[in-house]
Amino acid sequence: MNIRHLSFRLLQVYVQVARSGSISTAARELHLTQPTVSLQLKKLREAVGEPLLESREGRMELTHVGSELYRAACDVLVRFDDFNGFLEHARGGSAGHINIGIVTTAKYVMPRILGAFYRLYPKVSITLNIGNRAHILERFSKQEDDLYVFSHPPGGLLAQSTRILKNPLQLIAPLDHWAAKRAELTFAELRNERFLIREPGSATRMMFESWLSSQGIELSNTMQIESNEAIRLSTASGLGLSVISAHTLQEGRENLAILPVSGFPLESNWYLVSRKDRRLPYAAMQLIRFMAEHLKECVEPDWVASDIAELDQHFS
Repeated sequence: MNIRHLSFRLLQVYVQVARSGSISTAARELHLTQPTVSLQLKKLREAVGEPLLESREGRMELTHVGSELYRAACDVLVRFDDFNGFLEHARGGSAGHINIGIVTTAKYVMPRILGAFYRLYPKVSITLNIGNRAHILERFSKQEDDLYVFSHPPGGLLAQSTRILKNPLQLIAPLDHWAAKRAELTFAELRNERFLIREPGSATRMMFESWLSSQGIELSNTMQIESNEAIRLSTASGLGLSVISAHTLQEGRENLAILPVSGFPLESNWYLVSRKDRRLPYAAMQLIRFMAEHLKECVEPDWVASDIAELDQHFS
């Protein structure tokens, strides 16, 4: 490969096509014409001397060589973004950009943290990408963000994760439900009730189903709802019972009962995650250090993980 033929623009175009899986989509996102993107890809293919992309069922997929180039391109672009932030920092103020991918339940907490961070580092810009666990896992696999927040972090050798916040899962019911009048309950008394559950792959559903399996319990009546807000409203309206994050419950306005069921709340946590094969930009490390020092000032101290003070050591 003749690297003198490469440019940042070529690498930016290539990364965008790889992430979107479509030349036309990448062109729209980059504000370029489709022929321009195709020409850039042709130049890159000629410079590398190997096929980088192939069409499969209408989607552009990376070849083996293309995957290696994608990782290298991501690293190069992040390094120079970081260098730009370093220059700004050296001139008198912390700056840079952070991409963060978070699961939907974390959207109730992360704005508090980021708001406090912004007041200290107003020159750091942040893009917050929110989605269900499957969506954020896809972003993780494509290296689309610098940091991620999961309640059930991805496995494998590439994931680096550290617990930052407790995320207890409560069992809730309408205020007028018969179980809400009880001082204590066993789950066996509720097993024939209808349960409102999240979509497959949701961390809350995974935790709940794991607990049910450990108890040898199988639910007979469930209804799937792909929104925490809709689950809160549906439970309050009498559509069924549900297991939901305490953070999600706290942010709602619905009047709901937390049932005193043996074994609940289920212990769950949120984890800060990064990829071991992706160098974190300076601004992201600044955020990690901020969380290590100030997280208890941003959220309720009882929810903060006990080892938060060592957070930055896990990502250095």
